Amino acid sequence: MTFSDTVENSWQGALGYTPEDHDVGIVHIGAGAFHRAHQAVYTDDALAKSGGDWRILGVSLRSAETANALNAQNGLYNLVIRSDQSDAPAFRVIGAMAGIMTAQDGIDPIIAAMIDPKVRIVSLTITEKAYGLDRATGDLDLSDPMISADLRTPEVPRSAIGLIVRVLHLRQQLGHGAFTALSCDNLPDNGRLLRSAVLGYAQQIDPDLAGWIADNARFPCTMVDRITPACTPELIQETQDLTGLADSAPIETEPFSQWVIEDDFGNGRPAWDEVGVLMVDDVAPYENMKLRLLNGAHSMLAYAGFLSGHSYVRDVMKDPVLSQLVARHIKTATATLAPLEGIDFDAYGRALLERFRNPNIAHETYQIAMDGSQKMQQRIFEPATKAIAQGTDTGTFTFATAVWIRYLLGRYDSGETYALRDPREAELASLCISCDENPEALVAAVFALPNLLPAELAENSEFQKAVQNHLKQMLANGMQSAIATAAGNNNE
Repeated sequence: MTFSDTVENSWQGALGYTPEDHDVGIVHIGAGAFHRAHQAVYTDDALAKSGGDWRILGVSLRSAETANALNAQNGLYNLVIRSDQSDAPAFRVIGAMAGIMTAQDGIDPIIAAMIDPKVRIVSLTITEKAYGLDRATGDLDLSDPMISADLRTPEVPRSAIGLIVRVLHLRQQLGHGAFTALSCDNLPDNGRLLRSAVLGYAQQIDPDLAGWIADNARFPCTMVDRITPACTPELIQETQDLTGLADSAPIETEPFSQWVIEDDFGNGRPAWDEVGVLMVDDVAPYENMKLRLLNGAHSMLAYAGFLSGHSYVRDVMKDPVLSQLVARHIKTATATLAPLEGIDFDAYGRALLERFRNPNIAHETYQIAMDGSQKMQQRIFEPATKAIAQGTDTGTFTFATAVWIRYLLGRYDSGETYALRDPREAELASLCISCDENPEALVAAVFALPNLLPAELAENSEFQKAVQNHLKQMLANGMQSAIATAAGNNNE
């Protein structure tokens, strides 16, 4: 018996509601692992508690793999929750997803689904590079290949931004009203970034359309937090072994989950506030906390751990020297934050260390290391700039910057190579070759790259010198020696 047949026939009561009794009210672009472990779960809780027509229709503009697996199960899947208190995971069936549509099957059916007036929220997790924004100005980058292609044929969009504007244009013409566009990407001011991209694109299509969107659509900011590794064949097999169900689309995650949303919706929303979502007027302080503490520590430990042979975050935390550096980084980053009412930063930091140590979460350091040129700004460079301005410790920021630059060389100490998996990979690889691995030249060249470091940081000679010293140690004596040296100093 298939997973969906078993659930529908025997486990329906476990959901707390009948999915088919609730229409789709949300379309989510980029329905990958994180969305299905985070937003879909909160929506599942809200449906069970308060009902409403808020099921989620996923949209994939890239791969059809997840869509094929999930659609064969009528949108149902297992959430596998791994606690550090037990080796045995907990299983929960999620029914909030109504399925996933793919661009491979044609964009017109997706557009038709999204113009339905019952769709009142379009959410997305597409990563920063898919917004098509110029990092220097924050405006739409008309030279972005996907954006420029969509502007030539706006009726057949291939990008998320092009799709959103196309659907809004049709809804305007049909009198169906605008929806709330809800970015759930791990970016500061993500709602405002999305608004900038959408309005910039719409302005190229029709200035009147841009004005209508500005007046009618809503773009709340959000902060999202839940560690979610990618699905693996081993997880699929384990789920089947432990549940007896042939689930091809399980998702594993940790018990912790947090979602903070700016409460600005144009046409209703699920009862997320009744199931643990924090609805606030200003998300920014929560964003800064998460980006600088969790994500900043994640990036530092990912590069250092990956280069020293640790495949998973939990392995990094078993290394006493590296775990000391992680704890120090969290403490240093905490000093850059303004007080936040109701939040104990020290308690949050201790909880992060426990989450990182969870022996049952296999979160790959190589996965976290992806797209560093678009992550380092908010995770490392911005708090480093803040620390310099207030005269506090910058040691872990210089180490994190150096270990990222060391990662850009694309090889381990052994000489074995790896792909950078970065949107600026070709540019960065070329720069490393041209500098011939000279630490001073390499750091200076990276600091001079456009749209990377804030000017105050790029022009700070003391910060640059400290980064060079770390990198010299890494190249001359290897990663283990550099890590031990960094752990023995509070500042460099």
